[in-house]
Amino acid sequence: MAKLSVNLNKIALLRNTRALGIPSLTRAAQIVVNAGADGITVHPRPDGRHVRADDVSELATLLKATPGVEFNIEGNPFHNLLEYVRTVRPHQCTLVPDESGQFTSDHGWDLAKDATRLTPIVAELKSLGIRVSLFMDPVPAAMSHARSLGVDRIELYTEPYAEAFGTQNQTVVLNRYVGAANAARSAGLEINAGHDLNLQNLPAFVRAVPGLKEVSIGHALVADALEFGLAETVRRYLVAARAEGE
Repeated sequence: MAKLSVNLNKIALLRNTRALGIPSLTRAAQIVVNAGADGITVHPRPDGRHVRADDVSELATLLKATPGVEFNIEGNPFHNLLEYVRTVRPHQCTLVPDESGQFTSDHGWDLAKDATRLTPIVAELKSLGIRVSLFMDPVPAAMSHARSLGVDRIELYTEPYAEAFGTQNQTVVLNRYVGAANAARSAGLEINAGHDLNLQNLPAFVRAVPGLKEVSIGHALVADALEFGLAETVRRYLVAARAEGE
C-alpha cells in the first residue's frame, strides 16, 4: 500500500494572491495530518510564487511534533534548495530538474548529463541523514545509473500515465511504469510517484506498479477539496492510494 504525501504548493499559491495570510498553510497542514496523511510535500521555487522560506520552517516545526508524518522537500538542488534542506533536515529530499520560472515539473533527470553534478549533492544529503529521491522518467535502463549515485528512491514522473489514462494507450503506457519499477527494485531502489495523479487514475496505478512506497499529490487533491473539503478529500485519496488488487 502506497503512502500519501500531500503537496501544499497550490494552497500557498492561493494565499499569495492577497496579503492577508489566508488560507493558512500550517492550518491546512494540520487538517491534512489530522485526516491521516502520511506526509507533507513542498516544492519551494526561486521566484517564491507559492511556498516560501518561512513556510518551510513553520511546517518543519509542526511536523516535528507529529511523529510518523514525513516531511518531503522537493526541487532543483542548483536553485537554492539545499539552503532549506540543510536548515530543517526533512525526512526526504526529492531532487527535481525544473528550471527557474518553469510552470511545472515536466521531465526527469538525464543522468548521462547530470550525474556528475548530482553526485556530491546526494552525498551531502545522505550525510545529513536525509532520504534522497530522484525525479525520473519511466526508463528502465536509467534505474541502475540512479542507484550508482547513492540515492535511496526514484520518483516516477507520472504525467504521461495521467494523459494516457482512459485511452487506448493506457495499458501500453502503464506497462512502461511497471517495467521501470521492476528495474528500480532490481537495482535496490524504492519507488515513489507523482504528477497529475488523481482519484480516478490513482487506483489503477497503485494496483499495477510493484513496490510503490509513496505518491505525492497536490494539484488534483486541492482541486477536489473545493468540492469535498480538505479533510474528506485526504481520506478519499488515502483509500485510492491503498487500492487493493482486483
